[in-house]
Amino acid sequence: MSKFKNTDTRPPQNTDKETIKQKTEELLEQLREKQKILYAQGEYSLLVILQGLDASGKDGVLNDVFSGLNLLGVQVVAFKAPTEEESRHDFLWRIHQKVPGKGIIGIFNRSHYEDVLVPRVEKWIDDKTIKKRFKHINDFESLLTENNTVILKFYLHVSAEEQRERLTERMENRTKFWKHNDNDWQVATKRDIYLDAYEDIFEHCSKAADWNIVPADKNWYKNYIIAKATLKALEQLPLKYPDLK
Repeated sequence: MSKFKNTDTRPPQNTDKETIKQKTEELLEQLREKQKILYAQGEYSLLVILQGLDASGKDGVLNDVFSGLNLLGVQVVAFKAPTEEESRHDFLWRIHQKVPGKGIIGIFNRSHYEDVLVPRVEKWIDDKTIKKRFKHINDFESLLTENNTVILKFYLHVSAEEQRERLTERMENRTKFWKHNDNDWQVATKRDIYLDAYEDIFEHCSKAADWNIVPADKNWYKNYIIAKATLKALEQLPLKYPDLK
């Protein structure tokens, strides 16, 4: 059983929603200023990885946290099941092509971690292969960090109850019909198996960058945690506007 299965998916008790939303707006304003310098300097890049169960709120993060940035300096990639062409290569081939260049904030909506998650749960590959992929991922992420790419990894932790409500809404709210997929319900029945798989990922793939476990039942709190961590990551870089040439 996953060690974080019972980790709280909600904000801490007595957290004031309006206060947090105001703080988030302030963080986003600071984030926009830092992004300007990141883009102008062109020496560092930021890779944000969003993982989570279906309906955990990954798309919402894109809209609520990153949509206000200068789009010239943002690259968003949503990874689906590998195409026929991608399947002819190693599992990191398609990922490496989408890594953000210097000055860019790249956001992966799902990522290379799907390749040590779904195949394991569905038993498409064996444990030996999973362990090899863990090593490849660690080496890959180390390579990125050595080349001035800061990696931020977020797991959006949503409760089973909240997930069911959101999946149901996709069937009842016309504006969300496009998100509905019958397979999501089947995957949701394997929640504990997926959480166990994520536990292994957290344990074996935190060499280059630790994982942030984000309570995701309340979008306003999820957005705050991610905005705060993203700003902190940029503040730790020696960012400055370039001198006049």
